[in-house]
Amino acid sequence: MAARIKNMTEGRPASLIFSFALPLMVGNVFQQLYTVVDTMVVGKALGVGALAALGAADWLNWMMLGIIQGLTQGFAILMAQEFGAGRYHDLRKSVGNSAVLSLLSAICLLVAGQILARPVLMFLKTPPEILENALLYLRIMYIGVPIVMAYNLLACILRSLGDGKTPLHAMVVAAVTNIVLDLIFVLIFRWGIAGAAAATLIAQLVSSVFCLYHIGKIELLRFTAEDFRFQDRRLPLRLFMLGLPMAFQNAIISVGGMIVQSVVNGFGVIFIAGFTATNKLYGVLEVAATSYGYSMVTYAGQNLGAGNTKRIRKGVRSAVVIALFTSLIIACLMLLGGRSILGCFISGTPKEASQTLQIAYYYLTVMSICLPVLYILHITRSAIQGMGNTVLPLVSGIAEFIMRASTAVFLPMLIGETGIFYAEIMAWTGATVILIISYFAVIRKMEKIYGNKDD
Repeated sequence: MAARIKNMTEGRPASLIFSFALPLMVGNVFQQLYTVVDTMVVGKALGVGALAALGAADWLNWMMLGIIQGLTQGFAILMAQEFGAGRYHDLRKSVGNSAVLSLLSAICLLVAGQILARPVLMFLKTPPEILENALLYLRIMYIGVPIVMAYNLLACILRSLGDGKTPLHAMVVAAVTNIVLDLIFVLIFRWGIAGAAAATLIAQLVSSVFCLYHIGKIELLRFTAEDFRFQDRRLPLRLFMLGLPMAFQNAIISVGGMIVQSVVNGFGVIFIAGFTATNKLYGVLEVAATSYGYSMVTYAGQNLGAGNTKRIRKGVRSAVVIALFTSLIIACLMLLGGRSILGCFISGTPKEASQTLQIAYYYLTVMSICLPVLYILHITRSAIQGMGNTVLPLVSGIAEFIMRASTAVFLPMLIGETGIFYAEIMAWTGATVILIISYFAVIRKMEKIYGNKDD
């Protein structure tokens, strides 16, 4: 197991970042695979209305997931720094305290989600014909919040130690589980949209158990009861100071998404279904960017722990080049084959299917052309977070919210329904400008603190 742990303070930055990101990328592909299969099964077996219901629930579901990921990724920043500095006793305490904080947070989020699901769906003007299905899907997904929290924390612990392979294997197992259960629950048992949600949660549980088993085999993570106690109150406070801005940042971004969804909901079920089909490919477009982001958080965190700021600069330059090249490849693939992929999600009468596909492919084209902006966003944001600053990325999240919401509200008034497709692009652009400026400010500050140490 020790061989899977990777010290990123030594070696060529480009190869370290890419080799760490590659298994995460493959893992994310499998995660997106079961999201896509959910959509395919629901869209093909249950029709356009069920696909629209998934779309109506998307941003509320993403908000919960974003808060969970923000908290756990924030906790992992300190873990990576402690590991890079060789402070293994402090690392164990950080992991133990993070586990307790995650459990308490999961309980609060579960309760809040169940209380707020219906009022928020109604506030977003969800069409009556899809409201109950969207609500049912959310209620089941929110019941599983502790499971989702557990998987994300365990995966973040592994990634903070440079282990990108175990989360990959966990995602492969989860993807296979989810696909099999999707087919059984939806096509054989006829559980409808509830079956798709249940399959996803069971798959997450399987991946959580898988990660926990492998963490138990790591020698330097031999815990004692004291590691889980809040003996030094500064530690949980420090963890929350890293995690809460990231959680809040994701929450703000998702609120912007909800505003977009509320506008989309006014364009009818066909438009919602087309918009949803492309949104389900969003994760595929972003899959490499997310992986490079995880890699950069770990890389920057470990090297900051080692006091090596020059390596951080080198790593960011290498990551930007790799990310831009990757984004161009993905964009070309989507432009060439996107129409065929989208067709797998869509059913209904020939007229409905044609209209839905036209909407979906237009949106996919817009996002694919602008994909390099999203990839630079992930690299710069993750580097800043890895250096322990989660406030400036929060500021970029606020800018993202403002750009997304204002574009969604006003641009369709000027150019029609298709104006909504540019809300995402404007959000990426606004955030990226702030993040580039912020990165140079933070790295200069770190160089003053740690010096400009070379390899």
